[in-house]
Amino acid sequence: MSKFSITSFDFNEGEEIPKKFGYKFENKQPKLNFNEIPEGTKSIGLIMDDPDAVAAVGKVWVHWLQYFDFPSQNLIIDGKTDFDEIGYGGPAPPNGRHTYIFKGYALDIQLDLKEGYSKQELEDAMKNHILAEAKLTGTFAP
Repeated sequence: MSKFSITSFDFNEGEEIPKKFGYKFENKQPKLNFNEIPEGTKSIGLIMDDPDAVAAVGKVWVHWLQYFDFPSQNLIIDGKTDFDEIGYGGPAPPNGRHTYIFKGYALDIQLDLKEGYSKQELEDAMKNHILAEAKLTGTFAP
């Protein structure tokens, strides 16, 4: 059984995500580390979203979609966020403190999605190819 996990150099599990990573601040992309990647992994998918947004905007808000080849990481492709932008879109809670979830997926295939793909397209491409899943959560308040 794999102990696949995600950690960050910038915040610990369940802790406050520093302001510089917020969308309305510096919108810096946090450094993530994928640990104990299972044997046979050919790519890693990442989804960062905000389930607390459902109460404010009626849907889970997508902040970051990305996948990259493993182990080379020569090919890193970003999807489109709910900000209608490609790449990382940091925390931006419209009301109070929200929890943000970074979900990692070790995959047994290399994906072939074009830049700007949607969360649904990423989930469909990963279906039946997930070797292991991991998650990291952090909170953010404006």
